[in-house]
Amino acid sequence: MNRVVTLGESMGLILGDGVGGWEHQSQARVATGGAEGNTAIGLARLGVPVTWLGRVGDDALGRRVVGDLRSEGVDVLARIDGGAPTGLMLKSTPRAGATTVDYYRRGSAGSRLAAADLDELPLGAGDILHVTGVTLALSESAREAVIVAVDRARSVGALVSFAVNHRSRLWGHAEAVEAYAYVVARADIVFASDDEARMLHPHPAPEDLARALADAGPAEAIVTRGSEGAVAFIDGERRRVAALPITAVDTVGAGDAFAAGYLSERFAGSDATTRLNTAARAGAYACLHPGDWQGGIRRSELHGAESADPVAR
Repeated sequence: MNRVVTLGESMGLILGDGVGGWEHQSQARVATGGAEGNTAIGLARLGVPVTWLGRVGDDALGRRVVGDLRSEGVDVLARIDGGAPTGLMLKSTPRAGATTVDYYRRGSAGSRLAAADLDELPLGAGDILHVTGVTLALSESAREAVIVAVDRARSVGALVSFAVNHRSRLWGHAEAVEAYAYVVARADIVFASDDEARMLHPHPAPEDLARALADAGPAEAIVTRGSEGAVAFIDGERRRVAALPITAVDTVGAGDAFAAGYLSERFAGSDATTRLNTAARAGAYACLHPGDWQGGIRRSELHGAESADPVAR
């Protein structure tokens, strides 16, 4: 059976209750999150067989990460690292409509991902490998693991999907652009925000960013533009999709959900219009919940009729 395969770091997540910075918080909730894990859960909810590989510490947060992924139907290949802790992120709402995320991941188990961890990675012809720029940025060993996985995918006939997911706190601009360009040139599908696409191609007009990405190698380049929807250049054709009109609670994880929606339809062999429509709906649903993945849409919800009544009966 074909599947989507992803690798990266999932972490413990502490969410502050209420509005205000951490210096004013008295209560919080524990959850988990991380780009590749979020996408894996989004895919599983949409009925796609998906495997996540990563390192976690031999600690409570590591067990929570593995438990959350497995409870959502993700096949987990967790490398238990007894020499490093599971990474942690703190999410707060300093003021209404704003979100701040602080990461504590230096020296984490996830940052110690290495090419040797990929020995049992299930990857064959017809599969999709999904990787992100976050893992490229974590460490030299994690970057090598991504590159080895991409090369393996290409050698066995699997598609390569790459979400840029730039994290400016993890590395410098020039180093990031070099690594992103390397993977983009070897990818079949690329996701980037307009700011991320402009890192790689600073001169094109906004409507030409997707084509500029596609010219670098991928047959499918999608540029997300927040409330303005997304533009794409897919198999030589320019396409657009509008964003769903919503009142966002928290936009963290929206890009991961968008990628999951698109890849779910790509996996199913759907046409480009269906891929983009599902991606837009999945991205919007993720913004309606304060968690990184908990608001993710399910396959059964994709085509349900919208109702003004907030209570489903």
